Amino acid sequence: MNYSLSFLNAVEDDSFEAFLWYEKKSMGLGEEFLRIFYACAGDLQKNPLVYTKVYKDFRRRLLKRFPYAIYYRIEKRTIVIYGLFHCARNPVTFETALGDRQKNKPLKRL
Repeated sequence: MNYSLSFLNAVEDDSFEAFLWYEKKSMGLGEEFLRIFYACAGDLQKNPLVYTKVYKDFRRRLLKRFPYAIYYRIEKRTIVIYGLFHCARNPVTFETALGDRQKNKPLKRL
């Protein structure tokens, strides 16, 4: 059973910020980060329930190779990605961000 996939506009900012950081470290590493991010997000469409809830109705999927996590909710037949956060951040910080983003959520559908 496939789900559609949507991203909050803020996720674009999250991913671009990480892309820039990795590109400064090593040319091409930022592109590798984005490739892995979008591949992991796309994999969620196949079976989003495999990842457990970590905060309210939000689920977390860890990225391969990079210390980042995708935070998402399942809303009807759509997976809505609310955030892409570095795993070393204080959990209260991204819980607050998720709550704020939930209130104001312009979407980009893929």
